[in-house]
Amino acid sequence: MKAPGIAWHRGDLLQPGCGGALIGRLRPDCVLHLAWHAEPGEFWETPKNIEWLRASLEMLSAFVRSGGKRLVAAGSCAEYDCSGGECTEDETRLLPATLYGTSKHTLERVVHSFTRQGGLSSAWGRIFYLYGPHEHPSRLVAYVVRSLLQGQPALCSDGTQLRDFLHVEDVAAAFVALLESEVQGPVNIGSGVPVTVSSLLQQIGQQIGRPELLRLGARDASGEAPRVWANIRRLAEEVGWTPRYDLSEGIARTIEWWRQSAGVLQGPASGGTAP
Repeated sequence: MKAPGIAWHRGDLLQPGCGGALIGRLRPDCVLHLAWHAEPGEFWETPKNIEWLRASLEMLSAFVRSGGKRLVAAGSCAEYDCSGGECTEDETRLLPATLYGTSKHTLERVVHSFTRQGGLSSAWGRIFYLYGPHEHPSRLVAYVVRSLLQGQPALCSDGTQLRDFLHVEDVAAAFVALLESEVQGPVNIGSGVPVTVSSLLQQIGQQIGRPELLRLGARDASGEAPRVWANIRRLAEEVGWTPRYDLSEGIARTIEWWRQSAGVLQGPASGGTAP
């Protein structure tokens, strides 16, 4: 894909030396680092987290050596102790329960150390629960939308979990705003509005017109954190950014994208990772 003013550089960042060489050749002033392994149902504990941590440290070291000025990277709400509900950057305990969360948090600590030494400006965007176009079909929103559009039952949990959902376009816009700001340290990337999973599912069902296909309670979610959402004070007040889409509009845009993606809808929906 070509676009005016954009140059694409291809490479395998997991290949030792590739990321460092790319940074050394381009010598960018700013880096927005989003790459990681995120295959649903696998990413929580896969050893690939360690590979991405190594590759990220390589790029970070090369960026500092080349005189880079600002780095913004994607973290995760999985870094938090998610037993308390609302997650606040400077108050909520950091206690990741998975290899994914631990690897992300380890990278954040190293980035913080480079920043503390001076010469590097950095911020760390902790993403909560995103959804939208191009989502993996086994993730919750995509799975339920596809199932209902195909006239199939959507097997879900009872939906009592409280979560913080943000449309992927808003997530992207928040990272751009964070990169262009001077804000340092961790910043939650979320809506700041907790909703039950069941209310999200019911909204999908109502907008598609097939709420009777929702099967709440068909899946067990007893191992999941019951309440997780973002305090977005830093994002709103310091970065100066607020979401463009509320949940209703975000769901509507997502449903429309799947409606227009007839080829993507072919084949049965799979709910392997739906709560």
